[in-house]
Amino acid sequence: MSESDSQEQIAVVLPDGSELAVDAGATVEDCAYEIGPGLGSDTVAGKLDGDLVAKEEPVYDGAELEIITDGSDEYLEVMRHSAAHCLAQAVERLYDEDEVKLAIGPPTDEGFYYDFDNLDVDEEDLADLEAEIEEIIEADYEIEREEVSIEEAEERLAGEPYKLELLEEFAEEDDTVTFYKQGEWEDLCAGPHVDSTGEIGVVELLEIAGAYWRGDEENEMQTRIYGTAFEDESDLEDFLERKREAEKRDHRRIGNEMNLFSIQDVTGPGLPLYHPPGKTVLKELEDFVEDLNKDAGYEYVETPHVFKTDLWHKSGHYDNYQDDMFIFDVGDDEFGLKPMNCPGHAAIFQDQSWSYRDLPIRYAENGKVYRKEQRGELSGLSRVWAFTIDDGHLFVRPDQIKQEVEQIMDMITDVLETFDLEYEMALATRPEKSVGSDEIWEKAESQLESVLEEHGHEYEVEEGDGAFYGPKIDFAFEDAIGRSWDGPTVQLDFNMPERFDLNYVGEDNEEHRPVMIHRALYGSYERFFMMLIEHYEGRFPLWLAPEQVRVLPISDDNLGYAHRVANEFDDFRVEVDDRDSTLERKIRAAHDDRVPYQIIVGDNEEEDGNISVRDRFEDQEYDVEIEAFKAHLESEVEEQRTQPDFLQD
Repeated sequence: MSESDSQEQIAVVLPDGSELAVDAGATVEDCAYEIGPGLGSDTVAGKLDGDLVAKEEPVYDGAELEIITDGSDEYLEVMRHSAAHCLAQAVERLYDEDEVKLAIGPPTDEGFYYDFDNLDVDEEDLADLEAEIEEIIEADYEIEREEVSIEEAEERLAGEPYKLELLEEFAEEDDTVTFYKQGEWEDLCAGPHVDSTGEIGVVELLEIAGAYWRGDEENEMQTRIYGTAFEDESDLEDFLERKREAEKRDHRRIGNEMNLFSIQDVTGPGLPLYHPPGKTVLKELEDFVEDLNKDAGYEYVETPHVFKTDLWHKSGHYDNYQDDMFIFDVGDDEFGLKPMNCPGHAAIFQDQSWSYRDLPIRYAENGKVYRKEQRGELSGLSRVWAFTIDDGHLFVRPDQIKQEVEQIMDMITDVLETFDLEYEMALATRPEKSVGSDEIWEKAESQLESVLEEHGHEYEVEEGDGAFYGPKIDFAFEDAIGRSWDGPTVQLDFNMPERFDLNYVGEDNEEHRPVMIHRALYGSYERFFMMLIEHYEGRFPLWLAPEQVRVLPISDDNLGYAHRVANEFDDFRVEVDDRDSTLERKIRAAHDDRVPYQIIVGDNEEEDGNISVRDRFEDQEYDVEIEAFKAHLESEVEEQRTQPDFLQD
């Protein structure tokens, strides 16, 4: 018997579902060569059960294997990781490597960053660092992977406290770690990386920021340098153009210019204050979703901002969400600000008896919740401590699941289509940290999957991204410049009814367990509002605009007529610009304030009893009858805020 015949064999599963038999101990690269020599030589990295790994990583029996080459979507991530190493190498070349301490340097969706301690650098220094990175790339250093013992790693990392801290954690799981070396420089790293620095395309450093070690504000503040990398110059320029467009649409800047909201040091981080114009937009969003809820049979409830933690123990949040909660003592009792509204709604349902004839019960609440994000992760309205969910919770019989989920999905799609948002769906399955039996989870996931399949919806499966109490269907949508945002969701929950011992009396006069459905049509008002600000660049559609019409008198002599005209439009949000200023300046101010329509009145308009109208696109029409323009505004609002299809059936 030959040596190869006696070698233990294992099998990996390829993307097409076929199995590949290889020797035990074979690496990702070995598997690629088994498939074909061309693929083997092109292999950059691999994915094992969805995780990106180095091509030298051993495979294991039953693993789902995908080979990564320079034609794969993941190649850019691998290249950017290598670019982060080039940045750290450049920093240590230009600054005192004995003083500068290395932290972490991962790839990101848009590029990469590297964190440094004891590095004094500013924006003007980025050009020198970029030039050094270019030299490293041109040198075409081989990027060598080396596996070493924990003891040897400790010796190599002497003087690098952050790397040693990471090494302690690695030592709990394995006896060895990997280093990657290029030229004179090396780093503790799991990889993967490209084969040489010369394979990195173009690199641009973007900005410098502060970042707490491990995102914990109690740790040291470090210097984070952000950069990006692409295979060629044209892709980089496209990215930079999108970045410039995103900066132009930044909701924090526009929010300040339009007086929509503020987040102040004196009131606390992550706690937005909505000014009158911002609250006007939020109120329109609230009214819109309340109309949908009312017509779909929801009843509004209200729950407090804080509960005893007895409730959070009962719901499972205390064990699964405690680190993200604000918890405090009052006397002998422990309380927590609510991170979710669902336990309060379950408690309301539990408070009375129900018959099968009563179901479905549909509760809705614009509920304020609180989640303890790290301060370094807070950003405008996109990441906050306090936010409001347009929450809905339904208690249904098992035979009602399909119909109710279908109606919720119709409501969500109508909301997104009202704002002209392209969207995609995903089925998020059981996460590692969860409650409930395998049987319950399998049942819940199959229920949602059947709804998606029966209606022919295209969707992706996001393994492990479900809530801790149940699977969900997530909707992701694109804004005007192609960025993707998470938003609405519908979640099936067989666990909370069990934990709260919720029941209804069935047709057989026996007690039965209802199924709980969680849903949000926006996701959260804060995140959706943020997205709308950037999507529209502050130029909201007429029905949402905080100020819909501004009347501009040409001179003070026309002020009286301007106010009489404004009174004719009292069904709309209208202001009169009565400042002592020229018409041109008033027009410019209205344009800068992103007001959809300007009504201009002077002697001619006052004499004829009509108006001139100018829109935000700088088109102007003269001799417009007041009633005709009112009818136009009403029609535009009605068209933009169209009654959803599911209410017209």
